[in-house]
Amino acid sequence: MSEFDFEPVPGLPENLPEGEQLRWQGAPQWGALAVRAFHARTVAIYFGVLIVFRVGYVIAAGEPLKVALLSGLWLLLLCGMAVGILALMAWAFARSTIYSITDRRLVIRFGVALPMAVNIPFKAIESAGLRRYKDGVGDIPMALGDGHSVNFLILWPNVRPWRFFDAQPMLRCVPEVDRVAEILADALRQCTATESSATEQDTAGNDAGQSRTDAGDSPQLGTAPATGR
Repeated sequence: MSEFDFEPVPGLPENLPEGEQLRWQGAPQWGALAVRAFHARTVAIYFGVLIVFRVGYVIAAGEPLKVALLSGLWLLLLCGMAVGILALMAWAFARSTIYSITDRRLVIRFGVALPMAVNIPFKAIESAGLRRYKDGVGDIPMALGDGHSVNFLILWPNVRPWRFFDAQPMLRCVPEVDRVAEILADALRQCTATESSATEQDTAGNDAGQSRTDAGDSPQLGTAPATGR
């Protein structure tokens, strides 16, 4: 039994309201997440430098090459363990995360031990960016408008890096990021157009109602028959 079996639709905490449609669903690519969010490559390079310095130091001390290589073996094992743990964490985070784009909002479901979901209505999104990598994977950060915010620590790694006090939710390490960005941009445009149209209709209706009220309150001028004396 999975911890997500309670979801009526995978990635969504409840069924979508009537009239709302799901446009796209996806998840981070765990390999890219391991490199760019958990910095597994940086850790591997760090240990590689330590091993080189260790082997070089032992050789400089007059020990044979075999002894020098064996002296760096424990660092190599430690490097493998560290990178393996980071890769496992990235896989677990990617497995538990689903990004959902509807025609009204963005939903981020995440959490390895404690599943959570964050709903971000399109009206809360002020702007969106795009960062594309060579492998076709990329990030889509979103700046929120005034009065809307997310918690950096709770939502990590699905946030823009280093934005602690002005956290920006982000679709992170998404495959085919150009296509996803196009879907999101189209949904945002249509939602904005729909809301603008509804606002204009409401304004026009209010103006018409006010005109009728003003007309009803205006004094009516009539004519009276002339009378002779």
